[in-house]
Amino acid sequence: MLVLSRKLGEKIYINDNICITVVDIDRGKIRLGIEAPRDVPIFRQELLGESKPGTEPASKPALAGKG
Repeated sequence: MLVLSRKLGEKIYINDNICITVVDIDRGKIRLGIEAPRDVPIFRQELLGESKPGTEPASKPALAGKG
């Protein structure tokens, strides 16, 4: 696992087509903005249920942040 420290407004790039931005920090919580192509699925861990990371979920959860 790669662990990075970022401040408000700073970005992390994954390949040439995914950008993660720290958009808010408040009382121990952070909000992330994710820019990715529409064909890249983005899931919150709690929506994956008991599936192991890297495996397809049993039912397709709603995409987070797409719209």
